[in-house]
Amino acid sequence: MQQFLPANDLNLLVYLLIVFIISGVIKGFLGIGMPTAAMGFLTLIFDPVEAVALLIIPIVITNFFQFKNSKYRYETMVNYWVLAISLVISALLTSLFITKISTSFLTLSIGITMIIMSLNELFGFSVRISGSTKIQVIVGALSGFLGGMSSIFSPLVTMFLIAKGVDKERFISATGFLFLLGGLFLFFGLVINKILEYYLIIKSVFGLIFILFGFKIGELLRKKINSNYFQKVVLIMFGMMGLRLIFYSAYL
Repeated sequence: MQQFLPANDLNLLVYLLIVFIISGVIKGFLGIGMPTAAMGFLTLIFDPVEAVALLIIPIVITNFFQFKNSKYRYETMVNYWVLAISLVISALLTSLFITKISTSFLTLSIGITMIIMSLNELFGFSVRISGSTKIQVIVGALSGFLGGMSSIFSPLVTMFLIAKGVDKERFISATGFLFLLGGLFLFFGLVINKILEYYLIIKSVFGLIFILFGFKIGELLRKKINSNYFQKVVLIMFGMMGLRLIFYSAYL
């Protein structure tokens, strides 16, 4: 029975279940942030590569439901297919070398950029960009690289969508679509690289149950929040993610 649980120690098990539920609430509410929140706690206990493997099934399943329940599925696929292709290729290639590539400088740079962007949007001048093919390729490639190493696809994708000025429901649809595909190809890379072994799959499925519970709570909360407040919450979370990436980079 112990191999079906994410931990053998009862205190550690309770800790992990709380982490999974909170991460699910964040994902359901914001549409992003589940891997970031979970990795922040899981890496205190597990090797980072093992933590990524533990989260991969919840990443795929939660984003599947997020995209499935969104209002703009076809529009999203038409608008972001270039970004999606760039992201999945980058994620797959990066995941094949997950044990060999150092991402310290890139992670630090993205973390600083995220903080500057969130502070600027909250307190400064608004930045708007187009969704050109070139920008989508760059955002997708860098997001796939970071996601392939850490399971965290959201920083640059979030910056891109906020800078485009998308509304709440289109933001939820786009992130669900892009992170679902990114997660699937990260999954394939972990399998090919022989990192995702059966005992990790079992533990990942166990964690998924509690993440989905939190995810549902987060979805219910999101429906009660207006768009302006929603964007502020995303930007605050964005800054916190940036701080986490800066601290995380010191250990890479």
